[in-house]
Amino acid sequence: MSDELTIFQKIIAGEIPGKIEYEDEHCAVLHDINPQAPIHMLVVPKKVIPRLDQSSDDDTELLGHLLQIAHTMAARCGDGEGFRIVINNGRKAGETVPHLHIHVLANRAMHWPPG
Repeated sequence: MSDELTIFQKIIAGEIPGKIEYEDEHCAVLHDINPQAPIHMLVVPKKVIPRLDQSSDDDTELLGHLLQIAHTMAARCGDGEGFRIVINNGRKAGETVPHLHIHVLANRAMHWPPG
């Protein structure tokens, strides 16, 4: 992995602007700069895991925490009618930043199958 910071690390560190909705010792929740729904936030671990398939058994507790925070943020900011959780893994899946993050989308009807 490169020693260069990811855009998420730079936002969390305050090096570049970004709207942080929530932060704790394990993660930060950022508003997506290109939202695909009225509510579109990213739950980003502070530990850099490039993608889900590069996580390890040691990351199990952290991954569970990220999902709990995603649920909490959807409940806090959504309309109560449902939400979608998305994790892109690899370029073919739409991954654009090599730093695992969970998309939380809410406040619009979702269709299946997605994209």
